[in-house]
Amino acid sequence: MQSTALAEASGGAVAAPTAVASAPAVVQPPTGPFDPAKLRATLDATRDAGMYGLFSAAQDGGTVWNGASGVADVRTGRPVTPDMRQRIGSISKSFMATAILQQVEKGRIDLDAPVGRYLPNLFPERPGKQVTVRMLLNHTSGIADYVLTAFPSLKALSSESLDENRFRYIPPEQLIEWGLQAPRTGEPGERWSYSNTNYIIAGRLLEKVTGTPAEEYINRHVIAKAGLKETYFPSGPRIAGPHPRMYLSLYQHIKPPRDYSAFNMSWGWTAGALVSTTNDLNRFYRKLLTGGLIGKAALGEMQRTVPAKDADGNLLMNYGLGLYSLDLPCGTFWGHDGIVFGGGTQSLSSAGGERQVSVAFNLTMYQELDANGMPVPHPIDSALAAHVVEALCGSRPTARPEAPQRPVQLLPLQLVRAGR
Repeated sequence: MQSTALAEASGGAVAAPTAVASAPAVVQPPTGPFDPAKLRATLDATRDAGMYGLFSAAQDGGTVWNGASGVADVRTGRPVTPDMRQRIGSISKSFMATAILQQVEKGRIDLDAPVGRYLPNLFPERPGKQVTVRMLLNHTSGIADYVLTAFPSLKALSSESLDENRFRYIPPEQLIEWGLQAPRTGEPGERWSYSNTNYIIAGRLLEKVTGTPAEEYINRHVIAKAGLKETYFPSGPRIAGPHPRMYLSLYQHIKPPRDYSAFNMSWGWTAGALVSTTNDLNRFYRKLLTGGLIGKAALGEMQRTVPAKDADGNLLMNYGLGLYSLDLPCGTFWGHDGIVFGGGTQSLSSAGGERQVSVAFNLTMYQELDANGMPVPHPIDSALAAHVVEALCGSRPTARPEAPQRPVQLLPLQLVRAGR
């Protein structure tokens, strides 16, 4: 059996970017304060729904709340704490895109120039001339993902290749080769299709124009500039500092779920290898959205989006350059999510950075799959959404009473790929 959710990791879910939208007008953050008791209750409800452990940081202006619920280690019962480190997966793309936009500001990179101008030896001639830097960052390049080549047993919902390769180093050139060799997901600029390969290429592009290893540049010019103290690229397979074990269920095909907290993240590199904390993530997005990392014009480019839809045509998010927007009952919020084997993270901020939440958890792919191979909604999903809505919207009537209410879908990228 091949799951549709996993098949989409290599580019199965696509949406044609018929029009590139400019960044929307700033939506004022909700005025209703969050209720700490409800934040606590919704964390506990997510744990009671089946999540092993989760921790969260919410901010409303100068008011900060941190909380945790559940266990970091199922065997020992060690509790999770709010200050734990987490593999943030694809949230790393926001850091990578910020680094590229800094080079755009310096005039070293043109977003609409072909990637082959900068990396002539990396690309075959045709893609090198047609795929632009912008297409890499907004996932409209048509270049396929490499994850199912790196871990082929996932196609059969087996963890065999994860177990065999969890300590294997995979160089960026191998990841790029796998992505370029896989069937294309479309012509350059034709459609949105999520691919880690885009951001590995972006990492090599950053190195080419700066003459600095990508990790070093991002550490110095993004992480340090934002004032982050607990965010870093891991140097080995283990997470430094307090962290939860990270359990993968693989859509209930691993019973009991297995711990993958020790894993060589070279397979994610500039697309998904960073470790951070929920407080650091809030600080990063606040700095980004308020001009602390790039200027207004560069941020405007980052917030030019294309529609990202699921296989049924439902809008999941509007994707920019390493940054997406989600519409919640009280307004539009910006951020990203990340899923790695066993760990999930969601970070969202209001347009001006006043209202924020970042939440991390240590059990992934916990849903069952339906007949089409897509995840069936789980009680964890609605409980986690309630926590995020309380943090961002507060206990107040919806600001959009005329809009039909539908379930809030967090971590939208998990519906278009698995294993990031």
